[in-house]
Amino acid sequence: MTEARAQGPLSGVLVADFSRILAGPYATMLLADLGADVVKVEGPGGDDTRSWTPPARDEVSTYYLGVNRGKRSIALDLRDETDAGLARELARRADVLVENFRPGGLAKYGLDHATVAAGNPGVVYTSISGFGSGAGARVPGYDLMVQAMSGLMSLTGEPDGPPYRAGISVFDVMAGNHAVIGILAALRHREATGQGQHVEVNLLSSALTGLVNQSSAYVAGDVVPFRMGNAHPSVFPYEPLPTADHELIVAAANDGQFRKLCEVLGIPEVAGDPRFARNAARTANRAELRPLLVERLVTRPADEWFELLVDAGVPSGPINTIDGGFAVAERLGLDPVVVVGEGERATPTTRHPIRFSETPAGYALPPPDLDEHGTELREWLARESGNG
Repeated sequence: MTEARAQGPLSGVLVADFSRILAGPYATMLLADLGADVVKVEGPGGDDTRSWTPPARDEVSTYYLGVNRGKRSIALDLRDETDAGLARELARRADVLVENFRPGGLAKYGLDHATVAAGNPGVVYTSISGFGSGAGARVPGYDLMVQAMSGLMSLTGEPDGPPYRAGISVFDVMAGNHAVIGILAALRHREATGQGQHVEVNLLSSALTGLVNQSSAYVAGDVVPFRMGNAHPSVFPYEPLPTADHELIVAAANDGQFRKLCEVLGIPEVAGDPRFARNAARTANRAELRPLLVERLVTRPADEWFELLVDAGVPSGPINTIDGGFAVAERLGLDPVVVVGEGERATPTTRHPIRFSETPAGYALPPPDLDEHGTELREWLARESGNG
C-alpha cells in the first residue's frame, strides 16, 4: 500500500521504522527523502522528541520536525497482542526494518532479528545501539555519554578549561548516516543474492571512526591527543584569528596556500622564512608565526579579508550563527531550505544534503501527527495479512 509519491532512487522500498529520538529517525528520514515508503511506528505516547521544547512551530517540537519528514505514523502499543501482531505483519512485509531499542528489547514482542528474518528472509534488519549488542548491551546509549566516553570531549575546549560537548548530538547523526550506508549496501547485496542480513551500528564505533586523525594519532602513533582550543594539532594556520572587528577562520593547510596568504597580507618574506616555509615548521613555530599574521589581519575587518583571501584561493570564513550559515548557503545558490507538505501543513525544512541529476530527493509528506495514518495502515495490515 505505497502512496503515490515522488519517484526517488529508493522508490518501492518499504521501511518499518521502530526507532525513536535521533539516530534512527534521521536515518529513516534520509531514506524517505530518496523515495522509500517509511512507516513510523510509535508508542501511544509518541516519539519522545515530540515533547522536546522549546523551540516549537505551531506547538510542535522543531526537534521532532527536523528528523521526521516524509513518513507515515501509526501508533501501536506493543504490549497489546493485537497491536503487536500488526507490528509483526509490518515487519514481515518490510524491505528494511530500523530499530534502536536496547539490544534484545524487541524479542519479547517477536520483533527481534531472528524472528523477523524467519518470516521475512530478505529483510535488511538494522539495529542502532549505543555500545553494541555484546558486553555493551546493558549500557543505555545516549549521544552525550558517547561524546564523553569516546574521548571527543577531551578534545573540545580550551587547553586549561573544562571539556565540552559538541553543539549537536554529533554521534547520533554520524551513526544515522552509517546506518543508511549499511542499509544501502545490504540492499545491494540482497539484489545480487536475494539474501537479507542484520546490519548493526553503534554510537561508540561511529565515534571512534569519526574521530579520524585523532583516533589515528593514538592507534597508529601511540599519541593521546589533548584539548587545543580552536587550534589544529598538525596544521598552522588553521584556526580563528583576530581582525579589526571579528575573528576570521584562516585555513592555509598547505605551503602554496600559506604563500598566497602572506602575499595578500603584504608579508611575502614570511613565506620564505625557514621557520615557516613548510607546514611542519609552521606548526612547530606557531608561537612565533601567529603574531606576524595577527599584526596584519587587525588592520582590516573580517569581511574585507574574507573577500581578499577567497579571491586569492586561501580558505577562510567568518564565524556565523545558524542564521548566518543559512544565509551563506542561500547566497551561494545551495537553496538550503525547502518546504515539505502543502497548505496548513506546509513546513520549512533543511534540504536533503545529496543532489541527484536524475532522481532528486522528494518532500511530499510533512512530519506526521501521532497516528495520523493509523486507520489506513491498520486496515491495510489486517486486510493483507488475512486477519480482517
